[in-house]
Amino acid sequence: MARLIAIRLGTGLITLFLAAFLVFFAVQALPGDVAEQLLGQNATPEAVETLRQQLGLDTNVWARFVEWLGNAVTGDFGESLVTGESVSATIWGAFGRTLLIAVPAMVVGIALALLLGVWAAARRGSRTDSSISVLALVAMSIPEFVVATVLVLLFAILVPVFPATVLSGPDATLGELLPAVVLPALTLVISMTAYILRAMRSSTIDGLATEYATTATLKGVPRRTVLWRHVAPTALLPVLPVISINVAWLLGGVVVVESVFNYPGLGKLMIDSVSTRDLPVLQAIAVLSALVYVTANLVADLLALAADPKQRTLHQPRSRRRTEEVAR
Repeated sequence: MARLIAIRLGTGLITLFLAAFLVFFAVQALPGDVAEQLLGQNATPEAVETLRQQLGLDTNVWARFVEWLGNAVTGDFGESLVTGESVSATIWGAFGRTLLIAVPAMVVGIALALLLGVWAAARRGSRTDSSISVLALVAMSIPEFVVATVLVLLFAILVPVFPATVLSGPDATLGELLPAVVLPALTLVISMTAYILRAMRSSTIDGLATEYATTATLKGVPRRTVLWRHVAPTALLPVLPVISINVAWLLGGVVVVESVFNYPGLGKLMIDSVSTRDLPVLQAIAVLSALVYVTANLVADLLALAADPKQRTLHQPRSRRRTEEVAR
C-alpha cells in the first residue's frame, strides 16, 4: 500500500511540474509586451524599458522560470501587476470564497446524486426511473449560465428571496456573502448531480446483475439489504473518478457561474486577470487549479485502493502475486 501511495504521489508531483512548465511558457508566448500594455500606448521607450527591468522581463526566460518555480514551491507567486498586492494572498482569499459555494454544493450534490442513482437503478424501467433519468438528461443538456439565469429570475426577481449578485466584490464581508451563496451553490448542485447520478445508476444496475447479488437474493436476503449493503458500496468504486472530476471542477473555480452572479471567487478573479493581463495572478491560478485536480484524483485513487483489495493485488509485482495465489 505504501508503495502504491508513493507511486501516486510521484505521478502527482510530475504532473504538477509539467503543468507549471506549460503554464509559464504559454504565458510567456502570449503576443504583445506586458510593459507596454501596463503603461499604455503613449509610454516612452525609456519608460517601457525601465518597467521591463523592474519586472525582470529583460532576463533569460529559463532563468525566470527557475526563479518563479523556486518561489512557487514556497508559496510565493510574486506581486500582482495591477494592484501590487501579494498574489498568494489574493488567490487564497478568492479560493476561500469559492469554497463557500463549492463545499455545500459538493456535500448536497454528491449525496443527492448517489441516492437518486441507486434509487433509479433499483426501480429500473419504472416511472420513477424514467422521471429521474429524464431530469438528469435535461440537467446535463442545459448550460450552467442558463440554469443560473433561470434561478436569478425565479428567486431574485419574481420572488426576491436571495440577492442576484455580490455588489461589494472581494471586499464583501462574510455576512454579505452568505445570502449570495445559495443561488450559485444551487446552480452547481444541479449541474454536477446529473453526471454523478447517471454514472451511479449504470454502475448499480451492473452490480444488481452480478452473481453475488443474485445469489444473495435467492438465499432470501432482503432486497434492500442486498442493494445498500452489498451492491451500492461496490457500485461506488467506478463512480469515484467521476466524483473527483466534479470536485476538482468545483474547487478549481467555476468561471461561468461566478461571472453570472458576480461572485468574487477564483473563477471571477481569473476572468478579471485575463482582461487586465495580470500574468502572475493567471500563472498562480493555473498552478492552483492543477494542484486541485491532482489532489482530487489522488484522493479518489487512494479511496479506491483502500476499498477494493483486488486493485492492490493488481499493482503488486508479478512474482509476489503468484506467491500469494499459490498460498491461497
